[in-house]
Amino acid sequence: MSPHSRIDRSLSGDAPWLFLSPHLDDAVLSCGALMEAQARGREVIVATLFTEASPGPHTRAARSFLGQCAVKDAGELFDARKAEDMSVLADMGIRSIHLGAVDALFRQRKVPKFGSGAWDRLLPEITHRYPTYRFDIALGRIAGGDRPLITQLRTDVAALMGLTGAELLFCPVGVGRHVDHLITREAGMSQRDSLVLYSDFPYDLTAEPDGTRLAQWGYVPWSWDQGLAAKPPRIRQYATQADALFPSGEIPVKPETYFVPAF
Repeated sequence: MSPHSRIDRSLSGDAPWLFLSPHLDDAVLSCGALMEAQARGREVIVATLFTEASPGPHTRAARSFLGQCAVKDAGELFDARKAEDMSVLADMGIRSIHLGAVDALFRQRKVPKFGSGAWDRLLPEITHRYPTYRFDIALGRIAGGDRPLITQLRTDVAALMGLTGAELLFCPVGVGRHVDHLITREAGMSQRDSLVLYSDFPYDLTAEPDGTRLAQWGYVPWSWDQGLAAKPPRIRQYATQADALFPSGEIPVKPETYFVPAF
């Protein structure tokens, strides 16, 4: 990789950086060490896209997720998650923005009003865009009904780039193929002149990025290994999620991986 990559050139200055986070912890999980280091000398902004839940009844997948969290009510959980995200990022000297899209586990499809309440009660999966985690959310197939959402998010991201004056835009590369992570990447793809992709942690402990697609785009790895010891305590501050994400109690420490244009 060239020593004069997009990130290296930006590191020599102090222009703002904008990170897109699919959920209320992903940016810190994947990029926390780089963000905290850079927040000492430049403005760093984290915009989280999927920050809301819908009211019940919930699918079995959503109920399973809620059962793993420290707060069991969806509305209360997302309120708590937003509060802890703002607190963690403020501690790091980072500005937080919540864009208010509904998390894939809770995203509902448009259904006729007549009879929809009955279907919700009997089989919530019918009225949700991603009825299961394993066979829908984790397979990386973005539902056609989410296309208008992607269009809106692209508009939002373009506006944020203008408002913040960000020199670089960091988006997940989509390791693990969670649809919300792929949508977040899609939301930033129109900003190719500023785009940096980051490896999704902890998905990248067990999965690899799409090397073929990265090669097609001309993107190569770039690594950051400074300040890693501070990451587990930061991740632990996401108290509603940490135990579910790392049930063994151990948060692995590994260098952060980014992907930048080769030239």
